[in-house]
Amino acid sequence: MIKVSVMYPHKPEARFDHAYYRDKHMPLVQERLGHVCRFYTVDKGLAGGSPGEAPTYVAMCHIYCDSVDAFNTAFAPHAQEILGDIPNYTDLTPVLQISEVVVGQP
Repeated sequence: MIKVSVMYPHKPEARFDHAYYRDKHMPLVQERLGHVCRFYTVDKGLAGGSPGEAPTYVAMCHIYCDSVDAFNTAFAPHAQEILGDIPNYTDLTPVLQISEVVVGQP
């Protein structure tokens, strides 16, 4: 299993609409990816590693799929629509990482 992490770096003046991201953008992503998206999670950054420190990321999502190929095949036809929705909730540029899930528990 792989995990596609999309992370939005915290910047003090940046705009991020968490409600839109949670309620509209991520359901859109899940709908377009279909069964390839086994499940996803959404995180809202609260704090950094030290007391009073801002979070490293204001928000993240993690999309779980069977393989990189499956994700790429499902994402490609909808990339323009999904990426085009980003300005509706933020002015940040996301950072993407694809990881192999080595261990996990429900």
